Amino acid sequence: MIRLTINDVPVEVPQGSTILCAVKKAGIHIPTLCYVEGLQAIGACRVCVVEVEGARNLVASCSTPASDGMKVQTNTRRVREARRTVVELLLSEHNGDCQTCDRNEDCELQKLAAELGIRQIRYSGEKTRKRIDESTPALLRDNGKCIKCRRCVSVCMEMQNVGALFPQYRGFETVIGPAFNRTLNTVACVQCGQCAAVCPVGAIIEKDQIDKVWEALDTPGRHVVVQTAPAIRAALGECFGYPPGTLVTGKMTAALRRLGFHAVFDTNFAADLTILEEGTELLKRLKTALLDKKTAALPMFTSCSPGWISFMEYYHHDLLPNLSTCKSPQQMFGAVAKTYYAEKLGKKPEDIFVVSVMPCTAKKFECQRPEMDISGVRDVDVVLTTRELGRMIRAAGIEFGRLPDEEMDAPLGLSSGAADIFANTGGVMEAALRTVHEIVTGRELPGDNLHVAPIAGLQGVKEASLKLEKVRPDWKFLEGVTLNVAVANGLGNARRLIGVIQSGKKPYHFVEIMACPGGCIGGGGQPRFTNNRVRQARLEAVYREDEGKKLRKSHENPAVAQLYQEFLGKPLGEKSHHLLHTQYTPRDA
Repeated sequence: MIRLTINDVPVEVPQGSTILCAVKKAGIHIPTLCYVEGLQAIGACRVCVVEVEGARNLVASCSTPASDGMKVQTNTRRVREARRTVVELLLSEHNGDCQTCDRNEDCELQKLAAELGIRQIRYSGEKTRKRIDESTPALLRDNGKCIKCRRCVSVCMEMQNVGALFPQYRGFETVIGPAFNRTLNTVACVQCGQCAAVCPVGAIIEKDQIDKVWEALDTPGRHVVVQTAPAIRAALGECFGYPPGTLVTGKMTAALRRLGFHAVFDTNFAADLTILEEGTELLKRLKTALLDKKTAALPMFTSCSPGWISFMEYYHHDLLPNLSTCKSPQQMFGAVAKTYYAEKLGKKPEDIFVVSVMPCTAKKFECQRPEMDISGVRDVDVVLTTRELGRMIRAAGIEFGRLPDEEMDAPLGLSSGAADIFANTGGVMEAALRTVHEIVTGRELPGDNLHVAPIAGLQGVKEASLKLEKVRPDWKFLEGVTLNVAVANGLGNARRLIGVIQSGKKPYHFVEIMACPGGCIGGGGQPRFTNNRVRQARLEAVYREDEGKKLRKSHENPAVAQLYQEFLGKPLGEKSHHLLHTQYTPRDA
């Protein structure tokens, strides 16, 4: 531990801490524009400067190590004037239209200017050249609004190990974007949206599709249904002033009804369906390897995260056979809604319009994949992020906090607690183990309250082992087998885990990967700003939702059982394979 003073107040922090960490511990706020928690600080924006006794110049607190005996001042006149000058210079070249900008009232630059008392811009000059990139289904880039903070570069390079964005040219001519100033659709961008989640301004945002939903709701004869991902209920409240981790499932359902949707359903229903299909697929692969002594693509990787799927298609062609063939819950829901549900209503598939509310920008890309129309029409028509739904509710004049709690509609609105935890890193794995263990042994998954502690939490890579004992007669080949599983969140961690697997050091059977840090709770479409404190609050809320349900296992969902009985037949059966499974294709940037 080292001791220093911040504004004459003694503070003790661990050796290696930055001044910014020490200042936070002292309960003092310092503005930042380039800093991202957990990533290498680059000190690019100079907004976080402080005065250190004995130092000739002001120093960037985010990248300067704290030292024993250091004396720091965070609010001297020199510091205040330096910060104001930096922000005024940024504003002078910022080509942003605040009145119509997507980030108006949610813009860190706008907020910082207000905090610093900037009422006019003293510097006038050339504005950054505006260039709009709408080449991908998920993201929209506006270089005119970019303030060159490099947050997007940091998350794309360090956190996600994708490297689709990078600074080019120098000085005023600097451009942040794909190589050679190309468009995003020409490089290996997985459209995870983590760049949009950390951008302080409106330079990178999700592609807004609210107008398409309003148009569908206003079209006579069109039956518009909505599905909501499990992570939404633990984050949507933040759009309306609730603290992170507040569960708003009932109010969310009520708001969606008041927006005019004809039925409000739950992606969790399809998550339960996914577990039956994916769990059966895992057991089939294990049977091929252990009983039939034939080659099977193990470990099997989960396929729920579209950013992860794109990552594999770009970077790991050799491992594509290891991906589960299951569609994601979003796409499974769409396929069921336009076949089974349409038949129940006596409607044609093209008369059903499916809207998804997702924490993920990559879901916008996923729903447009050519493989996702096996029923003859698009499985899912439009995807809204959590942020877009928040804007839509406000635009409709709905007072969210005054809404009653309402239940989702049948039959596609019933789900288990296992489906809820799909929102968390490790959740898909735990949900699968709850079902697979009970199918094989006839007994509940051992552990505290059905949880698998080693794969819970926000760690980047986690693993667990489960020994299968006293198995049912049909599964004798699994007697005494230790099922080894691993979980990774964030594509940088996924790349490291893949390296371990390819080295042959760890004989895993089943691996869950989520593209975003923390899983879907930290998705690129969630309310800003998401750090580990926010992720932890959302994660705990999702576990509370799971633990509060009577149904805790996917295979106990009676609505899913009814779906198989009336329509699908059985997991991995002919009809379910046709509607609920797909294949993936190698891609080159």
